[in-house]
Amino acid sequence: MDLERLQAGLKGMVEITVGEEHTAPHVGSGRVRVLATPIMINLMEAAALQAVEGFLPEGHQTVGIHLDVTHVAATPVGMRVKAHAELTRVDQRTLYFRVHAEDQKERIGEGAHERIVINLAKFDLRMQDKLKLIGGG
Repeated sequence: MDLERLQAGLKGMVEITVGEEHTAPHVGSGRVRVLATPIMINLMEAAALQAVEGFLPEGHQTVGIHLDVTHVAATPVGMRVKAHAELTRVDQRTLYFRVHAEDQKERIGEGAHERIVINLAKFDLRMQDKLKLIGGG
């Protein structure tokens, strides 16, 4: 697998306007009607994916394997949130990112994220084998 095109410095960014579907009560992570932490984390992962997806070899994708993030400020419904990711290091198949998110007023979270490059065909075979354990494949 040739990962030569994956170099430190690649960046990704995604943006949403916080809606009811992004709030803690809606996703079951709390009772306060603000951006839910799982949604912020999803945005950070999406930004990391966006940073590298166009540089992956054909038939390969990345999956998240580790997150270490803080969520330090609340964001109300109606406010825009941007999540950013920067690829900081590539170690064989493991990709290391610095991530952060900000709303229109302040930084709301930050941390580190790791993804691993997978061969989709091999991965799908492993998932089919796993399903056989429960009679689903």
